[in-house]
Amino acid sequence: MKEYRLTDFLPTTKKELELRGWDEVDIILFSGDAYVDHPSFGAAVIGRTLEAAGFRVAIVPQPDWHGDYRDFKKLGRPRLFFGIAPGCMDSMVNKYTANRRLRSEDAYSPDGRHDMRPEYPTIVYSKILKELFPDVPVVLGGIEASLRRITHYDYWQDELKKCILCDAGADLLIYGMGEKTIVELARRLAAGVAIGDICDIPQTVYLSRKENIPGGIREDDLVLHSHEECLKDKRAQAENFRHIEEQSNMMHAQRLLQGVDGRFAVINPPYPPMTTEELDASFDLPYTRQPHPKYKGKRIPAYDMIKFSVNIHRGCFGGCAFCTISAHQGKFISCRSKESILKEVKQVMEMPDFKGYLSDLGGPSANMYGMGGRNKNACEKCRRPSCIHPQICPNLNTDHSKLLDVYHAVDALPGIKRSFIGSGVRYDLLLYRSKDEASNRAAQEYTRELITRHVSGRLKVAPEHTSERVLYLMRKPSFQQFYEFKRIFDRINREENLREQIIPYFISSHPGCHEEDMAELAVITKGLDFHLEQVQDFTPTPMTNATETWYTGYDPYTLEPIFSAKTQREKLAQRQYFFWYKPEERRNIEQSLRRIGRPDLISRLYSGMAPQTGGYKPAGGPKPKSYNPNFRNENNRAKRHSEESQEEKRGRNRRHK
Repeated sequence: MKEYRLTDFLPTTKKELELRGWDEVDIILFSGDAYVDHPSFGAAVIGRTLEAAGFRVAIVPQPDWHGDYRDFKKLGRPRLFFGIAPGCMDSMVNKYTANRRLRSEDAYSPDGRHDMRPEYPTIVYSKILKELFPDVPVVLGGIEASLRRITHYDYWQDELKKCILCDAGADLLIYGMGEKTIVELARRLAAGVAIGDICDIPQTVYLSRKENIPGGIREDDLVLHSHEECLKDKRAQAENFRHIEEQSNMMHAQRLLQGVDGRFAVINPPYPPMTTEELDASFDLPYTRQPHPKYKGKRIPAYDMIKFSVNIHRGCFGGCAFCTISAHQGKFISCRSKESILKEVKQVMEMPDFKGYLSDLGGPSANMYGMGGRNKNACEKCRRPSCIHPQICPNLNTDHSKLLDVYHAVDALPGIKRSFIGSGVRYDLLLYRSKDEASNRAAQEYTRELITRHVSGRLKVAPEHTSERVLYLMRKPSFQQFYEFKRIFDRINREENLREQIIPYFISSHPGCHEEDMAELAVITKGLDFHLEQVQDFTPTPMTNATETWYTGYDPYTLEPIFSAKTQREKLAQRQYFFWYKPEERRNIEQSLRRIGRPDLISRLYSGMAPQTGGYKPAGGPKPKSYNPNFRNENNRAKRHSEESQEEKRGRNRRHK
């Protein structure tokens, strides 16, 4: 393992600048996360990208925003601009559960500490910097700014919020994966162009008076309902979101404009997806793959999770209604070359505590590597947010051959014992039968290889629900496909003499989901012999179709009214059905089933289970490990349902990577 010096990291202090012989830096990045010099951490990616372009870059991770702001002043004034990278996850999702309770830890802070970042660090950091250095440009980036680039619903404040530039007071916002944008911006500022005159860089957002918009409002611009209109009419907000989502996932998008506070938020179209060469260049930068030495002896949970993993592509064409990936990365897949992937795997192999097992060789969806449209001209005109919903697009090449080639090359490396696939797998792609028989054979080969070689005892998949109506609103495949995939999974286990488990993810309280749907989910999963672990209550996050449906009450694409469970009582009533098998839940579930007119489901849930005074237990047989006869207080029950399990946390991190 190479021994890294302090100067192998981007500087974080005045002393580290002096070690490099620098008396000035071009760009200072303020990060809401701990500084981990790894391609999975956004601040490191942006810092290394700017460094490779010839700029002097420093990072201030998790500055203290209290008191005299000394962390904001310690490196002085940058030559070009301040950049704000609030974190790899939205700060509020990172901090609170769906029931607005504090999470057990902050995964991106040393030792999981909760006090290392403020709520909405984008706004807090920006305001401090503008107060201290009013004439220095401040540029916003990262997931928090990206998903708040336009009028959006904020679940934690329970209100419709403006484009985050309005509240932050910053000069420019970069959305999405910003490598190309940040370098172009830095070059223009270095050439002496004023930040206020930079209005045409793709993937940027700025505020402007109507008369100052370059070229004025053009015929091909898409003018949305103003923020003020959306405050008055939720239907207007729903109508806006359809355009926002479509344009986020188009190869050639329109410029979006939205009126706010007498100005316009102007959203320039995104760059085209990165080429393989461009993506390789980003991953091949000289990352140490280590936390900064300042964290020696401290645990950073998110780093522990990805320490021995390798990301092989960006983008996701699943278009799930509750997911933020396409809003940030887009639906078109950008793939790394096999050579670049192998180079990173070899770096992982050199780590002193690597035991030969890769924890994940994946991406946003593990088995989308190498996939895209056969007819690129058709893709350039496509407006669909999903390439696989409501049906798999016939133009989509679903061949798994390139991915299998990567797996085989990685597994052939001396020192690799097993490479596991920890990212989510789309089983609908594995079941799809196209007109290309070679592609169909590759899908069957991939399925068998996945199950026999790349699963560490438990294969996690995400059917999300059992109701066909709810699944359609989620943009997920029919539950019949889960049945089919489970049959294949069980058959391969029998043939290979394996004892693996299939672990499904499910969501409660998603828009369109009623209590009866959850009751039927309980009956169906009981029939499959599942005691669910990987579950979560729907959390409205900015810039998703499900959130806009939840807030407005309308489906943004049809404008039909959609029911959503919103109160804690409604949400807990749905969530309890995940845990029908727990003795302390039975009485409440039976009462709920009678209340909603489905007493017929009681016998289907509890056949073979007998009531007992003071609580319930399975008839004949030991109590489950979770059994607690004293756990009957309603307040305790509500609290328990509000807390997030370790498995939920892993699911949350998976969805928001």
